[in-house]
Amino acid sequence: MRSKLAALLLGLAGLPACAALNVFACEPEWAALVRILAPDAKLFIATHAGQDPHHIEARPALISQLRQADLAICTGASLEAGWLPLLQQKAANPRVQAGQPGLFFAAEQVELLDAHQHVDRSMGDVHAEGNPHLHLDPRRMLRVAQALSTRLGQLDPAQASVYQQRFGSWAEAWRRQVLRWEERASALEDRALIAQHSSFAYLWHWLNLRQVADLEPKPGLPPSVVHLRKVLQSAQQAQPFVIVQTSYQDPQPARWLAGQIKLPVLSLPATVDSQRLDLNAWYEGLLTALLNAAMPAGRP
Repeated sequence: MRSKLAALLLGLAGLPACAALNVFACEPEWAALVRILAPDAKLFIATHAGQDPHHIEARPALISQLRQADLAICTGASLEAGWLPLLQQKAANPRVQAGQPGLFFAAEQVELLDAHQHVDRSMGDVHAEGNPHLHLDPRRMLRVAQALSTRLGQLDPAQASVYQQRFGSWAEAWRRQVLRWEERASALEDRALIAQHSSFAYLWHWLNLRQVADLEPKPGLPPSVVHLRKVLQSAQQAQPFVIVQTSYQDPQPARWLAGQIKLPVLSLPATVDSQRLDLNAWYEGLLTALLNAAMPAGRP
């Protein structure tokens, strides 16, 4: 009996353990969705809110993490075109190559703003597929989360129903929260603002705000003195209430313009905090900052 029991235990020890999925997230917003749907996943985040996700170095640490990944979740729409293909090549992980279920692009799950049939270098840093910063729209995040829950179930069939249940519970609460944000944001409707790049285009679209000028002469090109003077002229007519840029952009051009037309400058995080991974807190912070800028006297 003892010998049979020992043989059984030895055989069980040789079976593969039911390990949690190993997930490589290109940006923190997608890590936040993974944390909601698969809280037990082993999660690595390649970037943080202080970085421009267009321009990331393919460091050895990132290669090592991608080599171990069961799932790589990224934005797509060429946002990571400058570094993700190199990581895939160096990592040589067949699970996360193009066309495999272990590679998930959020941009492929929703309709994108500003798609172009033709793109060339003269247009600046323009993405033919459309604006990749879709995570600034919580309604699109809902659709991405739904698609991600399905993909997680494909990769981990034993837990497929669990992923769907988690999505369902989160989606119900998320829809209610989006309605509350939209009610608060009604005071911002049709207000004009100036921003740098199209990083927040989906946020403006969702909240019915109008970006009337861009600090960049072309997408991805740094602001020039000549261009800023043109922005100054147009701004005086449009009467914007604020100048917005991401926290990783050079603050000097925005400060110069703000000094000329006496506007506040908001330096907003373009994604969630990679330590907290709290989508609710991030959206709440964006909306509160805009409302405070629009109503400096503190009116509700």
